[in-house]
Amino acid sequence: MNEMFILNALVVAGAVISAVYAAFSEKILASVISLGITGAFISLEFILLQAPDVAISEAAVGAVLTTALFIIAIRKTTKKEDEEE
Repeated sequence: MNEMFILNALVVAGAVISAVYAAFSEKILASVISLGITGAFISLEFILLQAPDVAISEAAVGAVLTTALFIIAIRKTTKKEDEEE
């Protein structure tokens, strides 16, 4: 086995583990952060596969923008739920 195969396997394993955690986590904020970590792992995998343009797009949209939008939406809806109670 060479080093690139081991590195690719670790990155894919990290992506799968964080995606499974995002799916089964009880806390929604932890799920969103885990989903952002999944996007970061996928971006790293694209870099390892020598596709830097796709990696930059995935990092910007999948890891950063989507996570930020989800967190903003969670913060705004959480305040409304607290006021109703």
